[in-house]
Amino acid sequence: MSTLTKTAPPATQPPARRAPVQPAWLRVTHWLNVLAVVVMVMSGWRIYNASPIFAFRFPNEMTLGGWLGGALLWHFAAMWLLAANGLIYLLTNLASGRFVRRFFPLTPRGVVRDLFAAARGRLAHDDPRHYNQVQRAAYLFAVLDLVLLIASGLAIWKPVQLGWLCTLFGGFQGARLVHFIAMAALVGFVAIHVVMVALVPRTLRTMITGR
Repeated sequence: MSTLTKTAPPATQPPARRAPVQPAWLRVTHWLNVLAVVVMVMSGWRIYNASPIFAFRFPNEMTLGGWLGGALLWHFAAMWLLAANGLIYLLTNLASGRFVRRFFPLTPRGVVRDLFAAARGRLAHDDPRHYNQVQRAAYLFAVLDLVLLIASGLAIWKPVQLGWLCTLFGGFQGARLVHFIAMAALVGFVAIHVVMVALVPRTLRTMITGR
């Protein structure tokens, strides 16, 4: 009499976990950059108030440091954090290939096309891994603006030791003006960025949890 052998059902494979939308290193450097920028802007406004370039001052309630010396301490601390963390962010983006994947291709025609699509509410946000060309242009602008902000800040900080850099900005006052304009541009970028996050809340979740 033959015996029947029972075969075990094939083991089911666990579902493969998708890679996070935003990797951990990116989330950490992003939030450290946010902290550094907030501290630098608020302390920078207090420093500006001590010797304003234009005929206005920022309300003290919006500044950090309490007085010029305190504001300078906060500003320099945040400057080193921004420079070091920003360098890690940029180098890791380049080394991982993410910089090229996320920010290119980028063309003026593509930016204008996506800008008009966004204005008509027809720009899709289904895949947070994909940046439209308006986002690519905005993020690249922020990176370049931060580089300009740091360079002009160094020229103001060490106008003698870094005389060549100070001269590049048209002297000490020129460096101050460039630094102020770069700061204003960064604040404008942050304001627009916050509005866009409010319109697409999923982007905030991915920057916190990665998914």
